[in-house]
Amino acid sequence: MRRGDAAYAPVALALSEHKNTVVSTASSSSSQAPPAVSTWAAFQHPIFTVVWTATVVSNIGSWMYSAAAGWLMTSLTTDPLIVSLVQVANNLPVLLFAFPAGALTDVVDKRKFLIIAETATTLLSALLAALVWRDLVGPQVLLLFVFILGAAGALTAPPWQAVVPDLVPKEHLAPALALNSAGINVSRAVGSGLSGVLIAAWGISAPFWANAVSNAGVIGALAWWRPRAKPPRHLPGERLYAAMRTGYRHARHNARLRATLARAAAFFIFASAYWALLPLLARQQIAGGPELYGLLLGMIGVGAIVGAIQLRRLRARLGTDRAVLAGYLGTVLAMALYATAHTPALALAASFVAGTSWVIVVASLNLSAQLALPDWVRGRGLAIYVTWFYGAMTLGSALWGQIAGWLGLPATFWIASGGLLLAVPLTWRWKLQHSKAIDLTPSMHWPVPTTLLDPKSADSPVMVTVEYDVAEENRRAFLSAMEQLSHERKRDGAFAWAIYQDVARPDRFVETFHLESWVEHLRQHERVTKADRELQESIRRLTRAAPLVTHLLAASPDTPIHNHR
Repeated sequence: MRRGDAAYAPVALALSEHKNTVVSTASSSSSQAPPAVSTWAAFQHPIFTVVWTATVVSNIGSWMYSAAAGWLMTSLTTDPLIVSLVQVANNLPVLLFAFPAGALTDVVDKRKFLIIAETATTLLSALLAALVWRDLVGPQVLLLFVFILGAAGALTAPPWQAVVPDLVPKEHLAPALALNSAGINVSRAVGSGLSGVLIAAWGISAPFWANAVSNAGVIGALAWWRPRAKPPRHLPGERLYAAMRTGYRHARHNARLRATLARAAAFFIFASAYWALLPLLARQQIAGGPELYGLLLGMIGVGAIVGAIQLRRLRARLGTDRAVLAGYLGTVLAMALYATAHTPALALAASFVAGTSWVIVVASLNLSAQLALPDWVRGRGLAIYVTWFYGAMTLGSALWGQIAGWLGLPATFWIASGGLLLAVPLTWRWKLQHSKAIDLTPSMHWPVPTTLLDPKSADSPVMVTVEYDVAEENRRAFLSAMEQLSHERKRDGAFAWAIYQDVARPDRFVETFHLESWVEHLRQHERVTKADRELQESIRRLTRAAPLVTHLLAASPDTPIHNHR
């Protein structure tokens, strides 16, 4: 996986954290704190320890490659446009490939997909290293390889997120996430520093070779791991385009995921200010050089490590939402310090606060996004989160760069800090998820429909109707619950939904929902969660008789009929 670019640290850090994020299916409001377990509890599980160690080593290689690629481009050309295209080539694949990769993640074997993709990444990294070693790389060739390796990172980010819930039990998910964040920041601090040492000792190609070699451990860890056997599939796999469409529909109707995205946008748009302006702060406001810029980035990493280690304790004491609020306020403080920093000491203090706050917020948002998603759509939902993160950071960076050009650095930092402070009350109603759970495991309580037609042989739309007998005194509560049910139907695959009342029998209500095929309806049977079952049982208690379900297939003269006589 291409794990980041040192010149665009927040996106690099996010993609790296996605590789190691350990999650499961759960959600709740912030009123309950997660269980108090040791920060190091995840290391009790050998597979987590092996994968964590391998990814830390691999990410060290990635940071070395990122720093070396940027340095190499500045030696190949002095054209600012060409130099800036390194960032475009590295980040554009996220927008192009993350969501299709998320759909693919939910369709194929994730472990095998990762082994193939990481092997291809290793070979491409080795080829680039060989070309650099032989002085055969020009600006265009370097941009091509940066784009290809960035595409590999975008393709592997969703499966890395989706595969790791099997590495630790649910009660160790939160400390595992904190350890992952700490590991990413350790790799950034070590990798960025080692790159310069290797270049000085063995030449510009050395970090590229180190990157290729470092990825071997990840491949070995994936090959060694034997995940738990899953129940065999009884239905054909989803087609890629249909899987993407279904994933988008699920995200649109998943209120818990939408709440996470709203909180993420509010934070990343404003927090992107210091990531975008930090080089200018070091050069112009403090009159420092690249060494100071490196120290500021390193101090952000140190703060992030401290924040990751303290995250469990903070969440246990405050709950998820209040811990994120502390991260918001810490970021506000950091940008206020940046606005007034004219000495390295104050800027370093601001960076430490920024790094600590960053990891508190980002780790909590990552966890919340994961916990909002059932297993069947996890890859697609997380790909939407990655794309959302990247889009917010890109938009924010461009915005703050433009404002800084108009008003200067101090005013820009003050505006960004004020905007983030204002975002707190505006987004507080959207609650994040944590490790105490709404149960999103499949309930499998829907009975298999009885059919005389052979609907599997017809790729025809399906309409399902459900008739309810509802007393007048329950009408309002029933319709309110049905509104919630409409989102569940659409999350699980329905593309249209409606509820009707009989004009001749006001106590008779008919629900209809449409699916693209009979196979998609059978998938819907498998997607209904235990939380959905609780909602459906609450609706049943508002009715006077068991609902009557009817399945209708779009008529076709070619649809065969089973002969049961």
